[in-house]
Amino acid sequence: MSIRSAADPILARRWEPFIDGAFLAGEGERSLADPATGDPFCTVSECGPRLLQQAVEAARRAYDQGPWPRTPVARRAGVLRRLADRLEHRAEGWALVETRNQGKPLREARADLADAVDCLRYYAELAPRHLGRALPTPSGPVSLVVREPIGVCGLITPWNYPLLLAVWKLAPALAAGNTCVLKPSEYTPLTSLLLAEALQELDLPPGVVNVAPGDGPATGQALAESPLVDKISFTGSAATGRKVAAAALGNLKQVALELGGKAPVVLFPDLDLETAVDWCLYAIYCNAGQVCSAGARILVHEALHDPLVRRLAERTRAIVVGPGIDPSTEMGPLVSGPHLERVLDHVRRGIRQGARLETGGTPLCGGRFGRGHYMEPTLFSGGQPWMRIVQEEIFGPVAVVQRFGTEEEALSLANGTPYGLAGAVFSGDLDRAVRVARGLRAGIAWVNGYHTSRPDLPWGGCKQSGWGRELGIPGLDACTGLKQLSVGPVPAPIHWFKKS
Repeated sequence: MSIRSAADPILARRWEPFIDGAFLAGEGERSLADPATGDPFCTVSECGPRLLQQAVEAARRAYDQGPWPRTPVARRAGVLRRLADRLEHRAEGWALVETRNQGKPLREARADLADAVDCLRYYAELAPRHLGRALPTPSGPVSLVVREPIGVCGLITPWNYPLLLAVWKLAPALAAGNTCVLKPSEYTPLTSLLLAEALQELDLPPGVVNVAPGDGPATGQALAESPLVDKISFTGSAATGRKVAAAALGNLKQVALELGGKAPVVLFPDLDLETAVDWCLYAIYCNAGQVCSAGARILVHEALHDPLVRRLAERTRAIVVGPGIDPSTEMGPLVSGPHLERVLDHVRRGIRQGARLETGGTPLCGGRFGRGHYMEPTLFSGGQPWMRIVQEEIFGPVAVVQRFGTEEEALSLANGTPYGLAGAVFSGDLDRAVRVARGLRAGIAWVNGYHTSRPDLPWGGCKQSGWGRELGIPGLDACTGLKQLSVGPVPAPIHWFKKS
């Protein structure tokens, strides 16, 4: 079976919300458009207020009355392993669905599938070891600290990594014994609904996982506000993250936010030029720059600056832009027309504020691009700290180069934005590279590499890049609550008060 034929039955279906173990008719309808062509290719029935409430109630009932939270952790881990096996077996078809729905090249969609499988298997191995322990306190072995599931988790995922980020949130939440309502982006719900179908095949108890497609202002807001939800985990923009946090205050539910970034890539002059350029291209133009950790600010030592800018512009112009299903494509379209226009507006503002446009900056249309949402990979030089293209997250294929002379200046520039998700330092002098990386105000710092993520390493940032961590042991701990369990002997009177 070809990859196309493997995906055809999926794309031909009308997809519906998955609630309490079944796919139910929605309260609204959305036609999904292929970012590569602009043409509709699939229909999804969405949740309105009534169905969203039904999904939350199903998750609440499954937690309070169902078997999942009380299922031994080893059995919960077995579900994750079997789900990983299904993803691996269906990876080619699912990768094409992800490409058609989100726009990214197939090679990137395949990598996302592999990372999702790794994440599921990681938590299947970690959870029995980590959650099965009861830690004795110094007062004696009968006083214990145990971890328990939080309850109902509302999981709100973005459109840039639809499947992978759904798995990042679901895997530790399910391993810990929680029940979930997953709200995927209205632009990219398909692989989240495929996950629901795979879990249905595994006979997961009804209500443990519910998938509620719908838009953010209605469905996402209602999920964040719901008093029946115990935790909200949101990945998206800082602006929306503030709204989610405010909505969650009603019942003081726990909140985890993985928000935007404006990551610096710091380049020292002892680097080989081609190697430096190669990593810069990967840092910013992967997934068309629609990555929260994208290396959007390239900080270059003055001794390397001019040759790097020239060569980086040459290599940027040579990037092959096209449909994600084309094997020759190196960078796909942006996710939607409105998002493309927002990115172009940032480019126009950068030009007005005096940055030098080295290459790119225009949309691509006609011919092989048709009515798709394509844009030239774009490079600015002459970036100044006060410019909005330096300070604001663009979330598109736009990089800006800044010049520095000393380590101190490099760190000042690197830390000079409201964000603190990620950053990288490249140098042949590892002592210097590690020293500067330690000085970055970011939750993730790479040395001589970029976009490295592993399920055993925590992911998250500081400042306006969010609250909390996903992945690793911290990601599992964030899906649990601590309980002090003190077990005394058979009770006897203590005579604290006199007998009357």
